[in-house]
Amino acid sequence: MAKQPTSKREWRDGASTAAKKPVKKSVLFKSRPKAESGFKPKSQETESKGRRGRGAAVSDGLNAGRTAKSGFRDQAAAEQGRRAPKQRAVKAKKLVVRNPNQKIMEHARDLKERRSDLSRFEPERLQKVLAASGVGSRREMEEWITNGWVTVNGRVAELGEKVTPDDHVTVKGNIIKLKWADRLPRIILYYKQEGEIVSRDDPQGRVSIFDRLPQAASSRWVAIGRLDINTSGLLILTTSGELVQRFAHPSFEVEREYAVRVLGSLTTEQMRMLTEEGVMLEDGLAKVERIWEQGGEGMNKWYSVVIKEGRNREVRRIFESQGLTVSRLVRVGFGPIGLPNRLKRGQFYELNAAEVANIMKWADMLLPGEYRRKRS
Repeated sequence: MAKQPTSKREWRDGASTAAKKPVKKSVLFKSRPKAESGFKPKSQETESKGRRGRGAAVSDGLNAGRTAKSGFRDQAAAEQGRRAPKQRAVKAKKLVVRNPNQKIMEHARDLKERRSDLSRFEPERLQKVLAASGVGSRREMEEWITNGWVTVNGRVAELGEKVTPDDHVTVKGNIIKLKWADRLPRIILYYKQEGEIVSRDDPQGRVSIFDRLPQAASSRWVAIGRLDINTSGLLILTTSGELVQRFAHPSFEVEREYAVRVLGSLTTEQMRMLTEEGVMLEDGLAKVERIWEQGGEGMNKWYSVVIKEGRNREVRRIFESQGLTVSRLVRVGFGPIGLPNRLKRGQFYELNAAEVANIMKWADMLLPGEYRRKRS
């Protein structure tokens, strides 16, 4: 005689007439209580609906508020997620040198104390003065002026207008103490390493030279020219925008010297062509001022190259046009400044006041307290 189903599940599933053996439950995996199960008895479901009916409006309102806040958080997290986390950078060490003789030290002390008369300064463009005062980059200042966030003497500033030392400037409601070139600027030499970028803003979060260098008090370090991430060597930074212009602008044709290691070698005819005729690149004709071989081991050859332009990856592209790939590129000189022999990778050296004065004289810039005579 067939056994009758004793439960709804057996009746639904068509229970077998054979009796099932009881299964022992493991003590390591306990079964969930029914209260946590996804199925509820009808009486509990009805009671839950009743409670929801009494407080549905309040509950829905709270849930809607949480959902909106969560949406804003998710959107902010998504925007933040587009930028890679910033890599931690170790601060660069300063190269310590022996003090010069007493006469040079006294001259340097006198130069640091000199000041120019602010009343004799010509008006300067607002965005240029704000950038020189350490508020932000010149491009940022142009955007802020366009957005109406900058005022001059109580009125909203206009892009391109000029200011003097007597003007009162506010940025986003904060009074800005403008910095003028009435004193000697600062100059530091940094031995840039491969893998570092010359930028303050990088979505990829790579190490920047500005993360490694000390902060300039009440001003900003500005790099004279750039080196790409795979190039090392001499990098000059200063607080003077005029000095940056004098070094980096193509019209001044300041020489840059590089040590280049390539796999292979150039022929005498190729070296002559690079110096006399030049090669045509994607962005125009590129010419080498001087080039000479510096030896090497095996297939690797070192060359010294001098150019007068600072186009993007120019040296690498010049050698690539001759069928050679650059495996190492080091800038060893820029204008009158050479890479110091004692300066190691990742170190910096700050020029003393006398050295800065010599650089300014080379750039035909006036020292504090000096004025050009007006031609009659």
